[in-house]
Amino acid sequence: MGNTRPLPQPATASAGRQRPRSTSRARRYLKRTAVTLAVIALIAVIGIAALWVATPSASEATQLAQNQAKQHGIAYPGPPVPANFARPLVATEDKRFYSEPGVDILAVGRVVWAKLEQQLAKLLYTPMQSSGFKVELKQVVLAFKLNAAYSKSQLLDLYAEVAYYGHGYYGLEQASCGYFGHPATELTITQGAMLAGVVNAPSVDDPINDPVNARQRLEHVIGRMVAVGYLTEAQAARALSAGLGLVPRAQAGC
Repeated sequence: MGNTRPLPQPATASAGRQRPRSTSRARRYLKRTAVTLAVIALIAVIGIAALWVATPSASEATQLAQNQAKQHGIAYPGPPVPANFARPLVATEDKRFYSEPGVDILAVGRVVWAKLEQQLAKLLYTPMQSSGFKVELKQVVLAFKLNAAYSKSQLLDLYAEVAYYGHGYYGLEQASCGYFGHPATELTITQGAMLAGVVNAPSVDDPINDPVNARQRLEHVIGRMVAVGYLTEAQAARALSAGLGLVPRAQAGC
C-alpha cells in the first residue's frame, strides 16, 4: 500500500473554460479604443456646435457677394448661371453637388476641400485668411449653413458671381464679356468649360497669359464632363476641336 500513488484528478470545469490572456488583452484594448473614439467624437461635436454658433449667418452671403461685386465694379446680382457653365463646373469641382449636403465627408477625412459650397464659403467669408485646420473647419461649418439656407441654383449663382476667372475678370458675366465679347448666356460648351476650369487656378490657367496650361485644363474639364455623362465622346471631340473665340482686349465687353 505504501507504493500506491494517488490517481490523477480530472481537470475542473472552470479550468477548461479559462480564456487565453491574449483574448482578454484584445478585449480590453478594443474597449479602450471605443471609449477613446467616443470621447474624440464628443469633443468634435462640441467643437462643431461651438463653431456653428460662432460663425456668421448664411443670410449674410448675399450682402457679402454684393459688397464684392461693388468692389470689383460688376453688377449684382448677375444673370442666372447658364447650363454651359454649370455643367462643366459641377463635373469638375463637385460631381455630387446636387445630391449631398454641402460637405463631402470623404473629402473632409482627407482634408480635401473641393466642394462648391466650401469654395463659396471661402470666397465669401474667409477670402483673406490663410489656410489651416481651424480655417478649413470654419469653412465646412459655413458650407453646411449655406446649403441649408439656399437652393442649389442660388448657390451656383453666388459662386459664379464672386469667383475670379483670371486676367482681371471677376464674376461670370464680366469674364464672358472680357474673354469672348458676349454675355454668359451665349457661352458655348467649350467656352463654358474653359471658364469653369480657370476658377480653380486663375493665375495658372489664364487662357491669354498661359494658353498651354489653359488648354490642358480645358481637356481635363471636357474629360470630366464625359465621365459624369454630360457629354458623349463625339460631343467632347467637337468641343475640343472648336476654337475658344477669344477676343482682343480692345474688343472686350458686351
